[in-house]
Amino acid sequence: MKDRVDQRLREALASREAAGLLRKITARTADDTRVNLGGNDYLDLARDPAVLIAAAEALHTWGASASASALVTGYTELHAKLEHELAAWHGYPHGMLLNSGYAANGAVFGQLLKPGDVVLADRLIHASMVAGILSSGARLRRFAHNDIDALEMLLGEESGRDGAVFVATESVYSMDGDYPDLPRIAALRARHGFVWILDEAHATGWHGESGSGLQEELGCRAAADVVVGTLGKALGSQGAYVLCHNPDILATLVNQAGEFVYSTHLAPPAVAAGLAAVGRAKALAPERPRLHRMSREWRDALCEAGYAVPEGHSPIIPIVIGDPVRTLRLAEAIRAAGFLISAIRPPTVPDGTARLRVSLHRLLTSNHRDGFLAALKGVSS
Repeated sequence: MKDRVDQRLREALASREAAGLLRKITARTADDTRVNLGGNDYLDLARDPAVLIAAAEALHTWGASASASALVTGYTELHAKLEHELAAWHGYPHGMLLNSGYAANGAVFGQLLKPGDVVLADRLIHASMVAGILSSGARLRRFAHNDIDALEMLLGEESGRDGAVFVATESVYSMDGDYPDLPRIAALRARHGFVWILDEAHATGWHGESGSGLQEELGCRAAADVVVGTLGKALGSQGAYVLCHNPDILATLVNQAGEFVYSTHLAPPAVAAGLAAVGRAKALAPERPRLHRMSREWRDALCEAGYAVPEGHSPIIPIVIGDPVRTLRLAEAIRAAGFLISAIRPPTVPDGTARLRVSLHRLLTSNHRDGFLAALKGVSS
């Protein structure tokens, strides 16, 4: 019996490797000097002095761990303060912390949706959102990426049917760096009365006058019913959060979401780092136009060099290669040339769209851009 399992595992892994889809973990060293174009620390706050000092102070005050779930003794006044700050920043009255974005989306979709409901979801929503939807028993209908006409058509088809209707989108999409027409979705919500769940993970910090995200930037602040955000990207810390207008949503998650009920809560140093990072993100408001300009300049330079990349000003720029084996080889060669970059392959992205994912951050310069373009041209030729 064990031999069968061993053989099955070997064959499956060998098949993935032959297709260029095998994933491997490589440990970074503390003295790695390569330019990081693969992470999500868009504001470079993970090593920001104010963030580090706050984390160190919390380490000495509260210890290295929350040591229990939030419902036992793991919830401190530090956690409560961060929840309040995050909610107010985004324009919501209620917020709660969870351990990861995957857990947050699993909790929200897994608990709010029920059999008999329907969720209309953008085809490129994150895997954590899909997993939560599938666990709920609700019916899933997907529309073409960022196609709000298609969403409106589906809303018309679902009008008057039994069960609740939910709409699931991201603001900035993690592998494409683009975004939907949020004001139009907000207008559809006002007309159709669906529940809108929006993942702002990759917009927070980079978008909006105060940095709260794309809802703020596009003039529809706090329009979504539920927002899922993260501390582990532009806020340079660890963990995630859920924000909402209806307090019964949080009460439901506190009582029923296993991701929250049965997990040791966020470590106090991470919470304190998140608090400090929110303050720093707000203070960086004068820099945001420069960040958007940087994104456009990188995109223009890549296009001029012959690489088709989408327009926009988010921190994420996909360079679609197509073949996963070639994409992996290009990423390895670029890393050897001094730039950390990720090869994103199916099933994370659709078949035929394997890509290099360029992730910008605040401290990049034009020299970094020119060096990366030279490295990319060198390994592509």
